[in-house]
Amino acid sequence: MKPAPFAYHAPTTVADAVGVLAEHGDEAKVLAGGQSLVPLLALRLARFGHLVDLNRVPGLGEISRVDGHLDVGAMARQAAAERSPLTAAVPLLARALPLIGHFQIRNRGTIGGSIAHADPASELPAVALALDASLVVASPAGERVVPAGSFFVSTWTTSLAAEDVLTAVRFPVWDGRCGFAIEEFARRSGDFAVSGAACGVSLGPGDRVARVAIALFGMGATPLRAGDAEAAVLGASAADVDAAEVGRLAVASTDPPDDLHGTSAYRRTVGAHLAARALTSALEEASHG
Repeated sequence: MKPAPFAYHAPTTVADAVGVLAEHGDEAKVLAGGQSLVPLLALRLARFGHLVDLNRVPGLGEISRVDGHLDVGAMARQAAAERSPLTAAVPLLARALPLIGHFQIRNRGTIGGSIAHADPASELPAVALALDASLVVASPAGERVVPAGSFFVSTWTTSLAAEDVLTAVRFPVWDGRCGFAIEEFARRSGDFAVSGAACGVSLGPGDRVARVAIALFGMGATPLRAGDAEAAVLGASAADVDAAEVGRLAVASTDPPDDLHGTSAYRRTVGAHLAARALTSALEEASHG
């Protein structure tokens, strides 16, 4: 099939892109890498009267280390971030990138596009949520910064307004003795995850957990922070953490969907195992750091 007819816009500044979006409202859609949007348009599962292509806006693909953060431009290709030595400053991001689709997808897919698309089974939204990343958004009123915890609303839905443009993602760089892991289960390599977990831990004096983050994906309408599981780990000695019990706590309050890839109960079982495995790996890395 072919997409429904649309008008094509290729702005050369963020301000121009915001202006076009403000003019056309819900009839307009931002085009970044197009790896999710173009198939939806081609199958006519979505249609927009105007596409606003960001590929000619300079500066949106830059990656830099600034003030304790890794600033990743929204148009940075996933493959470019995967290859960049700067990405090593955020190990959880570095480990998530190779899991996204196939290399052909990552050659065109963008960091910002994946996060703004907000597929609940996608890796990057979960990484952003786990690390408390900040999303830099341009709008007619100026620039604002949105915490990842307030960004994801529902499946394929974020707090972005119709006239907003996501311009960058700021991933905090953790210091000290840290460990990170991301685990997922997919039917085939490159498929979206049936279930997954992203984890980061930091150890303080006495090998006690000073900081912990556990995020789940494929387990609801958005990526989810496992707050009860985090609370059970925080302050505990790394050697005393019962990872299996923490995994069960992580999924206890989730309500995953039933679909052809698995039942809700199946996803909870797999999710608990993956959360436990990610936590175990993160703790081991931090302990040897």
